Amino acid sequence: MRSTAFFLLGGAIAAPAAAGTVNVTIPRLTVAEYHRPYVAIWLEPAGGGAARTLAVWYDGKKQGNEPGTKWLADLRAWWRKGGRSMAMPADGISGATRAPGQYSIPLPTNLKPGDYVLNVEAARETGGRELVSVPLTIPATTGRGTGKTELGAITIAAR
Repeated sequence: MRSTAFFLLGGAIAAPAAAGTVNVTIPRLTVAEYHRPYVAIWLEPAGGGAARTLAVWYDGKKQGNEPGTKWLADLRAWWRKGGRSMAMPADGISGATRAPGQYSIPLPTNLKPGDYVLNVEAARETGGRELVSVPLTIPATTGRGTGKTELGAITIAAR
C-alpha cells in the first residue's frame, strides 16, 4: 500500500510543463572573421512594465584580461530594460554563446494571462546587432519573427 501511495505522490509532484517554447535560430554567416553572438531573450508586457529575462548567452570565460560580461552592454535594448542590474552568471538564465543552429527555450509557466512582447537581441564582435520583437498572448499563441542578419527565424509554439 505504501509503495502505491508513494508512486501516486511521485506522479503528483512532477515538474510542470512549459507554457510553450521559443525557438531561436542563429544563422551561419559567411564572413572573414566570425565570432559567436551574444544573445538576450526577454519578455515584457505589451503595455510596458518590467522585463523578464529568459536567457542570456555570452562568453563567460573570455580570454585575456577583460571579462565577457563587459560586452553585455552591446545588447543595448536588453541592457536598458534590466540587464545592467542582473548579476552574472544568473542561474538557469545565462549560458555560453551558441554556434549557428536552432535552440529552444521554454516559456515560463507562471506568466499571467495577457499580451506580451518577446524580444530576441543579438550582437556580434566585428559584426552587427539586431533586435527581433514578436507579439505574444498568454495563454500562449503561436508567433513568428525573422531577423535579417544576426538572427534567423524566431518562432513561438504554444503547448
